[in-house]
Amino acid sequence: MKALLNTLVICTLVLATSSCATVKNAEIRNLLSHSNCNQRNVYNYTEADLPTPLHLQQLSEALQHKLSYNSLNMANAIGLIPTLEKYIQLKAQPKQDAEYRLSILELKQDMDHKINMSSLEISAISSEMDCEEERTSQIANYLSGRADNRESKLTIAAIVVGAAGAILTGGVIKNETAANATGISTGIAEASFGFLMFFNKESIEFHHKRNALKDIWFGASNPEIFPPAVWYYLNYANPEDGVQHSLREQIIDKWTHLGQIEKDSKSELEQLYFGEGGKYSSEQLNNRADMYDQLESNINLMKQDLKALSLELDRF
Repeated sequence: MKALLNTLVICTLVLATSSCATVKNAEIRNLLSHSNCNQRNVYNYTEADLPTPLHLQQLSEALQHKLSYNSLNMANAIGLIPTLEKYIQLKAQPKQDAEYRLSILELKQDMDHKINMSSLEISAISSEMDCEEERTSQIANYLSGRADNRESKLTIAAIVVGAAGAILTGGVIKNETAANATGISTGIAEASFGFLMFFNKESIEFHHKRNALKDIWFGASNPEIFPPAVWYYLNYANPEDGVQHSLREQIIDKWTHLGQIEKDSKSELEQLYFGEGGKYSSEQLNNRADMYDQLESNINLMKQDLKALSLELDRF
């Protein structure tokens, strides 16, 4: 019986030690404090440097007739409107000599260059969002794995304690008083393990000094993370067709309506998600990863409008 009790004590000590274990894996520690998702893409511009909203511009009727509104807005986002106006004016000229053809070719090359560069910018910022999502998910899975491992140990310990109590009180201990005391002790131990399983929660320090979610939530006037064309695209809303919410505002609405975070609050959760980091649970890390995934999806929508613009330009 003494050996069995010693075994129970050892199991308890092992569980206590594992629940207080620190992060020893060097790769995990690096993921917690550093991110390699940003490849030195820092943009320096002000709100005045962003394109003028499309509905405030005076566009030629020829240009409006040639392109759809979404394509015009995309052209405006990537700074292509002046080039398109020149291209249309040149195409309307009756004289088509060698100089004319050279000018047309130069304008086409300029348009293709801006479309290709914009596509690379979209891919770059989208890949950073995807990388941050994967980084966060990895830590969440690591934390969940530790919790599952501890819960398995607690379950095994509860089974061992319950079985030991049944054996000891079922015939090993002849003294009734000792048997009752053993039954009560093992019952309390078994209930304690169940109680520990119920509160098997763990948090971990996770840092993110470069925080794209912060710019989306607060609507930064000069974000360093998003290139000007992407930031314009996310923040533009066309009042003429009744759309009063930009893509950025729609993203925030989804976060709040789906219960990922409360809007217009100064809660600890807001400081955690949109600050530089802190103690996260696995559920909060998964939630943060989902927010990055939603942001990435909306940025990638820009590629659809960019493709539509390219196809419409081919039909000029």
